[in-house]
Amino acid sequence: MTYPGVHAVIFHRLSHALWRRQWKLAARMLSTFSRFITGIEIHPGARIGRRFFIDHGMGVVIGETAEVGDDVTLYHGVTLGGTSWNKGKRHPTVASGVVVGAGAKILGPITVGEGARVGSNAVVTRDVPAGATVVGIPGRIVRKREADIDDQQEERRRAMAEKIGFDAYGMTPDMPDPIANSIRSMLDHMHAVDEKMTGMCRAMQDAGINICEQKLPAIKDELGDPVTEEARNT
Repeated sequence: MTYPGVHAVIFHRLSHALWRRQWKLAARMLSTFSRFITGIEIHPGARIGRRFFIDHGMGVVIGETAEVGDDVTLYHGVTLGGTSWNKGKRHPTVASGVVVGAGAKILGPITVGEGARVGSNAVVTRDVPAGATVVGIPGRIVRKREADIDDQQEERRRAMAEKIGFDAYGMTPDMPDPIANSIRSMLDHMHAVDEKMTGMCRAMQDAGINICEQKLPAIKDELGDPVTEEARNT
């Protein structure tokens, strides 16, 4: 009853219906009234999907040719704006499941892919792939969904992390952290080296060379104590 984001969406549904019936003056008057009482400006021509949610909402602006999918969340100060006065498509298309942080600006006839995340105060003027995370001015992709990774590779990463006594998976997959990405690549590389070393040891044993019987140095924690299997599990 008191949430401006809900009020703005309800008013937009009504004004959009009027706009589609070519009652454009009535549609614009209703959208102007909605902006006056909610602080949210949605052009009646914008097409918005189901379960659209505006949190706080003050200062949100959505242009005439913008298209918003289902289950999209916008925070306050977000702009889905245009970069020209040319007729036709000049505002962004935001696919389903996208979250746009406070103060972000998405400008021009670009597409933000499904499930993408746009960081607070980012300025996005280029297409964003599905599942990507964009931050900064100008917007840059800091994380892209790994579509080609399989369950087996993910399980190998976990096993290698446990082997070296490091929990890389305390960091959530959604965290846009280049260090986390580097660690994942390092774990993949270490697994490949492990497999190659195992194969070399087998070949050397077949040749009668038993150098691989030597044990590797123990992995120690930050205090210099050996990392036990029990410590890794806790």
